[in-house]
Amino acid sequence: MGPRRNNRIRIPEVRVIGADGKQLGVMRTGDALRLAQKSGLDLVEVAPQARPPVCRIIDFGKQQYEEKKRQRESRREQRENGHQTGETKGIRMRFGTEAHDLELRARKARTFLEEGHRVQVTLLFRGRERSRPEIAEAQLEKLTSELMDISIVERPAEMDGRRMTMTLAPR
Repeated sequence: MGPRRNNRIRIPEVRVIGADGKQLGVMRTGDALRLAQKSGLDLVEVAPQARPPVCRIIDFGKQQYEEKKRQRESRREQRENGHQTGETKGIRMRFGTEAHDLELRARKARTFLEEGHRVQVTLLFRGRERSRPEIAEAQLEKLTSELMDISIVERPAEMDGRRMTMTLAPR
């Protein structure tokens, strides 16, 4: 819902802080609202639990913009400092993927892991291939053993309909 402002403040008296940060004292809400409107700003309730509630005269739109800007900056810094693991990248294989193709997939997964991303390996089945999940598990095991030096298995292989998925995360 956010803070109450302008005509939504229903308390008869409020403590007012001016646009410059100075205390203007306790006054009637109507007077405080007229003071804010006279300077082209908003009256915003900043401490509703206080008695009397504290209101500040500020440009509310500018304050919201600055807050969103700080949040974006904070998220960007977290990403750059590695506090969040990167996005999840996907690698798809088929039931009968040959050894050479498996090596290519392992190399691609290695680059993703080195960049700090998680890798979701999806193995697709067709028709009667679903009756032989042990072959698919062997393929995934081979891929995992090639990447064991830089990754850990975050979610082991599990069958989900016509696909088997496994997630690897960087060490």
